[in-house]
This record gives sequence, structure tokens and C-alpha cells, in this order.
Amino acid sequence: MSEIHVRIITPLGLYKEFDTPYLNFQTTDGDRGILPNHMPLVSSLKIGKMSSEENGVRNLYAVSGGLLYFHRNVAEILTDSIENKNEIDAERAKSAKERAEDRLSGKYGNVDTRRAQLALARALNRLNVYELK
Repeated sequence: MSEIHVRIITPLGLYKEFDTPYLNFQTTDGDRGILPNHMPLVSSLKIGKMSSEENGVRNLYAVSGGLLYFHRNVAEILTDSIENKNEIDAERAKSAKERAEDRLSGKYGNVDTRRAQLALARALNRLNVYELK
């Protein structure tokens, strides 16, 4: 059976490399899925979830956006950060959510609104992935 070879790269280096029969992810244009021998693809990833199957086990990831490049059954994902569902610290994500909501509440005068909105989106995504079965 043919598989997709996946390489996930963050600013810290290679996060993970694995083979999977499918890869589902969220792009700025909507949800996408690829199977082996899919046509070449370059896509912008949004803050969202990604799923795959590794060694017969379904894995979910919280992705903070980035870029996916697929060609000849190799998917390379460039992202600022990614966490497997099992790596997510729910308390830390809840604290990040509360901090972002506090910044957006208008209590503070000099707030980078876009940065706070992105922080909130990342925290909500992490909590959403963490809670998925």
C-alpha cells in the first residue's frame, strides 16, 4: 500500500517525520485531504487541526498556520508551531485564552489587537484539538 511521507518543520527544526495513508488539514481555502498519488499541491494552512494515521493510530494535531507543499508522495509542512493532541497542556492553553480575551476586552489602552486575536485563535484551536475524541 502506498503512503505519504510527511515532514513537519518548525523554526526549531524537524518536529516529526512519518508515513501515513492520508493527511487531512485546514487551509485558508477550506478543509482538504490528500491520499497517496495526489496531484502536486501548495497550500496555505490556517490555524486549525490536522489529522493523520501513524502506525495504525489516528493522530490529531493543533497547527498554528503555515505552508504545505505536496509532491511525489512527500508532504512538507512548514509551521511556526504544531502540537500533537497528547502534547497539549490544557491549563496553559486556557491561560493563554484568558490572557488574549483580557487584552481584547478593552481594559488596556495600547494593545496590538491583531496579535491578541491570533493568540486567542491559537489557544481556542489547541483547546478544540485537546477535547476531540
